[in-house]
Formats: sequence, structure tokens, C-alpha cells
Amino acid sequence: MDVKYARSEDVSIAYQVLGEGPIDLVLVPGWVSHVDFLWTHPLMERSLKKLASFSRLILFDKRGTGLSDRVPDIPNLETRMDDVRAVMDAAGSERAALLGISEGVPMSVLFATTYPDRTSHLVLYGAMARSIATEDYPWAPYPEAVEMNLSYVDEYWGTGFTLDVFAPSLVDDPDFAGWWRAFERNAASPSAMRQLVKMFADIDVRHLLPLIRIPTLLVHRKGDRVANYRGAKWMAEQIPGAKFVLLPGEDHLPFSGDSNAVFEEIEEFVTGVRPSPVLDRVLATCLFTDLVGSTEKAAKLGDARWQDLLESHHSTVRRELRRFRGREIKTIGDGFFAIFDGPARGVLCAKAMAREVRTLGLELRAGLHTGECEILNGDVRGIAVHIAARVAAMAGPSQVLVSSTVKDLVAGSEIDFEDAGTHVLKGVPGEWRLFTAK
Repeated sequence: MDVKYARSEDVSIAYQVLGEGPIDLVLVPGWVSHVDFLWTHPLMERSLKKLASFSRLILFDKRGTGLSDRVPDIPNLETRMDDVRAVMDAAGSERAALLGISEGVPMSVLFATTYPDRTSHLVLYGAMARSIATEDYPWAPYPEAVEMNLSYVDEYWGTGFTLDVFAPSLVDDPDFAGWWRAFERNAASPSAMRQLVKMFADIDVRHLLPLIRIPTLLVHRKGDRVANYRGAKWMAEQIPGAKFVLLPGEDHLPFSGDSNAVFEEIEEFVTGVRPSPVLDRVLATCLFTDLVGSTEKAAKLGDARWQDLLESHHSTVRRELRRFRGREIKTIGDGFFAIFDGPARGVLCAKAMAREVRTLGLELRAGLHTGECEILNGDVRGIAVHIAARVAAMAGPSQVLVSSTVKDLVAGSEIDFEDAGTHVLKGVPGEWRLFTAK
């Protein structure tokens, strides 16, 4: 994705534009961002493409963060508002919906009240109107918490320490945890983060809320560990005609957890159309993998070394998936579930995974089955999925086990198979002939 630069006074602001939807949508990021690095993780890529599927999406890095110019001092909200206007001008956007996320909410509120003619909709996610708790706004952090955050920034920024509050659903995903650590380092330096925390501590836009005169949506997760939903609910009550949507979950990051629920609310609000569930029935080859003896290995190595090894495993598996055009659906513990549009590619990919993982000192087992699957909002389900999972559960160390369906479909591909006998698969009717891919 190409990165361009808008000129705001003497500062260069990095931005990107993607999508051809009927409405411009400016994503105002939270604490920090990096418009290039965001695309390096599949979860973030899918999320951004989802937003761009119904809009012309405009991304940017606030000055002092990401690819935008570093500045001696973190600017106030007014300067940041001018940066957004400069980005919109450079992107050829006369009027846009603003999606303010977390720390980006106050500036989005200021922009919407200052430039209502350039703001079609205001969407606020994970919102707070004030950064320090008061008697009449008790849902914000107390000053002691801000001081504690400053000490954490000094000592731990760049180690991924914020993940357990920003995206607790992904704490046990070593691949995302590694990406998050790198994201922190790429997005801002510790000194820049310290300035950000101090600047944000002085923000209070409560007096602006009754002045908002454009359609406004506030979306929040009930268990959000960063921003209390009651503060956002109070904000909605102060904004004339605002809509408040409370969703389940603990993640503060809108791109993690049940992100589809968040994006569907946004899409309906800015386009007026509720997205229908997309149900596709396709013939797919399902692959399940799992690590053999992972519990014993983890106990032997210790948590830190095991996590490093697991990250290497995940990177290896994903590299092979890309090479054989596989589509990762989800991680399950230390294993993967992926689908392929061709059974031969699925078998060859599984064999390559097993071979490459052995170089890490690990043993991977894999199972494959081909059948009709239902794909609904990115998830895959159906009896074929269950059969593949059961086949994988019967595989041994470094074994790629497939159903007879897979073997029959790859006839002529020069893949050799060895008869592994007839088996009863738990929860699946009948007996199944299985084969080992050699």
C-alpha cells in the first residue's frame, strides 16, 4: 500500500487511501499507529480491508508517531485537528465520516464541532471525554494510575506490556504478541509515549458534546479494560441524538475480539445499510495441525524460551501457508486451522510444515479432508471441518494423515500415500479409510 505525505504547516503527515466506497472514512488512531506496519499482520490487514469494503478509507499517522515527522513536543488537539484537515485536503476529501478510536476520540469531537460542514458522521470507539476522574466524571483513571502508566512506559515500552489490556483475547497468541511488541517500537519511542500520556492527561472535551450537530455513534465493549463503558454511555447522553451500542468483550482494540460486530455497526451507521451475513458454500480442503508433546516441551524450556520457540513455529507455518496459497482461519492452542482451494496444495503444504518445523526441534501432526464447507463472515464450518479435525487427532509425530477423499482427488499428482487402515472417527458416522502422505 502506497504511503503519501500531506503538508501541515512545516510537518509531513503520512497517510494512505484505499477502497472505493460511497463515503470517505477517516480513521483517527488511538495512542499510536504506523500506516505501513499495520499491514504486516493478517488480522490488521483483514480489518482495514473490511473498513475499506464500504468506504474510501483514509489512514494517517499523527505527528510524532509512525511514519509522520517526529516533533520536539506532542501537539495539542487544535494542531492535530489541522493535521486531519491537511490529510483530507491532500486526499481530495471534501467531507468525510470520522472514526475516532480511543485517544483519537477527543480530537474527533473537536473536529466535528469545528468543521461540521466537512464531517458527515462521527463514530467514536472506546471513548472517554476526560482523561482524569472527577466527581462528575468518575469513569476515567485517577491521577495515580496515570503516574503508574508513565513509569511503565519508561521501563516496558516496546516489550508488548500493553497487550493484556488492549487485546486480552490475543495474549496467548505468540505470533500477535510478537507483532505487538514490534508495533510498539515502530509506532513511537518511549519519550514520545511519555509525552503522549502527559498530553492526554490534560484533555477534557465534555463541554463540546452538546455542540455536536452531526449524526454520532458510540461503540464500546462492556468489559473494555482501558476505557470504562459508563463514561462512553454518559457521553452519548450529552450528544443530541447520539446512538450508543454496547457490545460484549474485553478488548479495547477494535480490530481484535469480535471485530465483525464492531465493523457492522459502523457500516450500518455511515452507509444506512446493515451488512447481511455472507454465506458461501464451497468445496475446500481443510487442514488441522497440532504440536506433539508441547506441554512437556514447554515445561522443559520454561515460559520465555517456549514462547520464543512458539513464535518461530507460527512464523514457519504461516510462511508455508503463503507459499501454497492456504488461508489461515484460526489458531487453536499451538495448532492451526486453514483451508485450501486444492487438495494437492494442502497436502504439500502440510508436508512442508512438518519438515520445516522439525528443524526447530518440534514435531507437528496434520490431518486433511476435502468436502463442502460453509464460509460465514470469515469463519468456516460444516461436517468437512469436523472430519479434518478428527483425522488430525489420529495422526502421529511428523505424520500427515488424510482421508480417502483427499487421496482420490490428488490422483496423478505424484504424491505417494501409505494405507493407514480403516478407523472410526469420534462423532462422525461410519468408518473412514485413512492414508499417510509420504
